[in-house]
Amino acid sequence: MGKFVASVGKFLCCIQVNQSTVGIKERFGKFEEVLDPGCHCVPWITGNRVAGELTLRLRQLDVRCETKTKDNVFVTVVASIQYRAMEDKASDAYYKLSNPKTQIQSYVFDVIRAYVPKLELDDAFEQKNEIARAVEDELEKAMLAYGYEIVQTLIVDIEPDDKVKRAMNEINAAARMRVAANEKAEAEKIVQIKRAEGEAEAKYLSGLGIARQRQAIVDGLRDSVLGFSGNVPGTSAKDVMDLVLLTQYFDTMKEIGSTSKSSAVFLPHGPGAVADIASQIRDGCLQASSHHTN
Repeated sequence: MGKFVASVGKFLCCIQVNQSTVGIKERFGKFEEVLDPGCHCVPWITGNRVAGELTLRLRQLDVRCETKTKDNVFVTVVASIQYRAMEDKASDAYYKLSNPKTQIQSYVFDVIRAYVPKLELDDAFEQKNEIARAVEDELEKAMLAYGYEIVQTLIVDIEPDDKVKRAMNEINAAARMRVAANEKAEAEKIVQIKRAEGEAEAKYLSGLGIARQRQAIVDGLRDSVLGFSGNVPGTSAKDVMDLVLLTQYFDTMKEIGSTSKSSAVFLPHGPGAVADIASQIRDGCLQASSHHTN
């Protein structure tokens, strides 16, 4: 049934132009007019015919271009070109270009291979928009004469060689590790400074405590000597000091002996040392008894 209707339409010289397309009408092989979407009468008897149709839809062309940057790194630049035929220049778009995709691709190659070699690899990544703008400007000037409009140009990707990618990743990893090491060292430095400050503060406070302790001992000994000398007539300060020191000596020996962790007591090892200690103790006791009798 569809073939029958088409045959009848052709016999009656009726031509249908679909939406978003235009028809190119010729008469005896010469362009005559552009047919809008809809039904048109094209009497073939008088030499009229529709040479073809031209789509007005937005089309996209992805172009992969290999080039080299200023620092001698080979990269593949992927450009996405969105274009469409202009309705008011449909005849130019139909007759002047047999393959618009190939023509657009040639211009993209030309611009990218002229622009990217002026940039280093890092700059190429940063200036993707400038590369796209340069491609778009060149395409607009060139394709306008052929009846095509460049709607938008995008640089969707810049792909270095795999070895370059690995090298870049290693450089970034090394830089991050260096930063991490510096941060770790700085943290350890702060910890050590704080520890040193704490130890210094502790030693300072310990020194104050020892100084106060010694001052208290001196004050106590002084009071003891003065009190003993006042209560026991005829006793000199030196005698009282000797007795106090002897008492402290025995207290120290007692404390060492009572400590469970102490397994040895260091004494003078000479034979005369024992007699000397005994003589000192006996003299001290006799002096104390004589003073008490008096």
